[in-house]
Amino acid sequence: MTEHFVTVARKDFLEPGELTYVEVDDEPVCLINLDGELHALNDMCTHEEASLSDGTIDGDEIECPLHGGAFNIRTGDPTSFPVAVATEKYAVRIVGDEVQVSVRK
Repeated sequence: MTEHFVTVARKDFLEPGELTYVEVDDEPVCLINLDGELHALNDMCTHEEASLSDGTIDGDEIECPLHGGAFNIRTGDPTSFPVAVATEKYAVRIVGDEVQVSVRK
């Protein structure tokens, strides 16, 4: 499977500690600036259908706005109840001034 990267933003679009919703090939993606490093996770909580981009960043975790479960931003792994299943983590790269994300299909 080859990676297909899609431009989603300019590299200065998000300040550290900010997150936003983007779509990549019809997939919902939560783009996060964690201490100057960009990360991309599937935007849907694996516990219930809630948008992680509506959540909050707490340290290196993103907290779901619906029930307060959390995921590790760097890995997508669950870190607190009621979340038990990891969310998908996507590849991010910077090309010039563009942030590009690849989702696996």
